[in-house]
Amino acid sequence: MQSVDINCDLGEGFGRWRIGEVPDADLMPLITSANIAAGFHAGDPAMINETVGHAVRHGVAIGAHMGYNDLQGFGRRSINGSIEELIHDITYQVGAVAGFARRHGARMAHVKPHGALYMDMAKRDDFSAAFIDYLRAAEPETFVFCLPGFATHKAAEKAGQPLIREFYADRDYDDTGSIVFVRDADRYDPQTIADKCLRACAEGKVRTVTGQDIDVAFDSICFHSDTPGAIAMAEAMHKTLTDAGIRIQAPG
Repeated sequence: MQSVDINCDLGEGFGRWRIGEVPDADLMPLITSANIAAGFHAGDPAMINETVGHAVRHGVAIGAHMGYNDLQGFGRRSINGSIEELIHDITYQVGAVAGFARRHGARMAHVKPHGALYMDMAKRDDFSAAFIDYLRAAEPETFVFCLPGFATHKAAEKAGQPLIREFYADRDYDDTGSIVFVRDADRYDPQTIADKCLRACAEGKVRTVTGQDIDVAFDSICFHSDTPGAIAMAEAMHKTLTDAGIRIQAPG
């Protein structure tokens, strides 16, 4: 692999409440794509505007990070709504981030569901198909970030929606190639995470929770701003990959 995107979930707060150990602005120089919380699991108009502004100043690709309407649970709990209702919620959130991007003279480059919404969509063909139908109508040139080989990936590929396959730096994998969903991540050794990413880039392999090596194919590496030690992890990934001759750049 000669180049890879690094994406991070940002803008995750509300009002005076902020998540993560460091300001989002400190992470911007270390990433190439920002997934900006769109207001339902976190984020508010002022925070979306601020985070979009940081992304524009650092030349970072702007994405809408849409979640379940679950501020209390940070979008990491499933909501049992109809597909139509949930697509309405997604439409509302995507429109918010796209509008703030235009205000700053930029464009929204991608969309990425958050937390439980991401995982539920990855498992459901009907939900993923409805989501991709919405994107084909409203955002046909916008990348959708997805878990390789799962329902959202398959629906996007079938419909011709531009897609970005993700590899998760700060999440474990099971033997099916799915990430192990957690609500609160541990603090990881930064170099261990960096070496995991380098191996995935160089060999296309990752070690699962059962000790098996599985194949992984991806275009972007994701880490989370609320993972303890996020900035040290990002710095280690950035240095390790660039030292190995891998360019870090946004898709497209």
